[in-house]
Amino acid sequence: MSFAELLDHVGGMGRFQIIYAILLAIPVFMMASHNLLQNFTAATSEHHCHVHININNTPYTNLTGKLAAKDLLRVSIPMDSNQQPEKCHRFVSTQWQLLDSNATVTNLTELETDSCADGWVYDKSTFTSTIITEWDLVCDSRQLKQMAQSIYMAGILAGGIVFGGLSDRFGRRSLVIWCYLQMAVTGTCTAFSPSFTAYCIFRFLTGMAFSGIVLNGVSLSVEWTPTRTRAIVGTMYGYCYTTGQFILAGVAYAIRSWRWLQLVVSLPYFICFSYSWWFAESARWLVIAGRPDQAVKQLKRVARINRKKEEGDKLNIEVRLDLREAERSHQLQQLIYFAYYGLAMDLQNFGVNIFLILLVFGAVDFPAKFISILTISFIGRRFTQALALILAGLAILANIFVPQDLKTLRTVLAVFGKGCLAASFTCVYLYTSELYPTVIRQTGLGLSNTMARLGSIIAPLVKMLEEYIPFLPLIIYGAAPIISGIAATFLPETLNVPLPETIEDVETRLVESIGRQEQ
Repeated sequence: MSFAELLDHVGGMGRFQIIYAILLAIPVFMMASHNLLQNFTAATSEHHCHVHININNTPYTNLTGKLAAKDLLRVSIPMDSNQQPEKCHRFVSTQWQLLDSNATVTNLTELETDSCADGWVYDKSTFTSTIITEWDLVCDSRQLKQMAQSIYMAGILAGGIVFGGLSDRFGRRSLVIWCYLQMAVTGTCTAFSPSFTAYCIFRFLTGMAFSGIVLNGVSLSVEWTPTRTRAIVGTMYGYCYTTGQFILAGVAYAIRSWRWLQLVVSLPYFICFSYSWWFAESARWLVIAGRPDQAVKQLKRVARINRKKEEGDKLNIEVRLDLREAERSHQLQQLIYFAYYGLAMDLQNFGVNIFLILLVFGAVDFPAKFISILTISFIGRRFTQALALILAGLAILANIFVPQDLKTLRTVLAVFGKGCLAASFTCVYLYTSELYPTVIRQTGLGLSNTMARLGSIIAPLVKMLEEYIPFLPLIIYGAAPIISGIAATFLPETLNVPLPETIEDVETRLVESIGRQEQ
């Protein structure tokens, strides 16, 4: 009896699987909050130099308290081309002559300026505080904002490498429990960071936990879910993430202080940690790890919860021996790479309210993921993955030929591309988890996650190329998913196919697939 048959024997998609899927889905609602959080906690407000004006011993001594704020700025700070105060410079000395409308100033550029030695004044009408306003990450320090996000993404990359390998050795359950706790603790510590350096350290650790939750959550879900319902459960997690974007927009709209916002999206993971002790270890992993007795124990527990106690009691020592025979020696593993190259697409700035942008990007995910679940379930994983990536790339490339003034058309293409990438994202975790055998599933997912995070780290560097060739970033962003989509057509289909347990299973299926193609 194969493991898939054993799973059907103890209830298939029963109460245990439904409860398990729901409990694994709850943390996903808040994952979008951490991934997209810096759009709000690191939002850059309008700002200008803080100035101290001494009007004593000047012809304007009697004007104390009477000058309008804009007039005080005019004599203290140079104006840019839009007649707004420059963000990073101020006059060395107060230019009182600029108040006289009859006075003629030959060349404003010749007036001596220096940097904002006394700090900055920020517009707090949208956000009362951000890491930008708290640590003055503007002007010469403005690149630190992007560095903070890159450090977070580097944490996700490191988490994929570390937790992917560890869970194949120590199990999925223990790692996901630890990652819930790490996400809660480091996320909370981030809210109380005393310095920017501490903030970056805690964000790195939060990124690691994020990666561990995703990888181990996917594996636990896939390995306890019957073949026929895996696509539906996987898409449900995708919708949970999309809904999380709406949650983040609402919470960020209500909470405009970055520390409180960071705290609110981190505390729920303590609840996830508290109930995660109920989780059952993957019976598939227990078999591969040489613990068939514990695997049978977990299957009996599942049968009891699914009201199939009698069927569970039939899992006797003979079944244990059958499971033991399924083990394979894998000390010298030859990893079969089914790589998915993650693409981070830099969407155009819509020029509207930041909260509305997040809602639009979230809304397009609903129809995209609904269509993807239909194609995943009835046509196949390979078709869905390849088509979604190729269409996303074509949409990006199409924007090269659309004039900048046709903002509506450019927006439609960008949102369409975002929807295609959302459909691809829904498919990719399910597809890769089905391609890798149980013995190295987490290591393989960690590898794929590493490639995805490398893409997200490189994406901002590619964007910088537009200073030399304006359309070059779009060419790179568009070509990458098209190439990935074409590569996906060479992968084997996994629709209605049981999960492979060992590397030998994958090799056998690969040989059979090649044989069918030759016939």
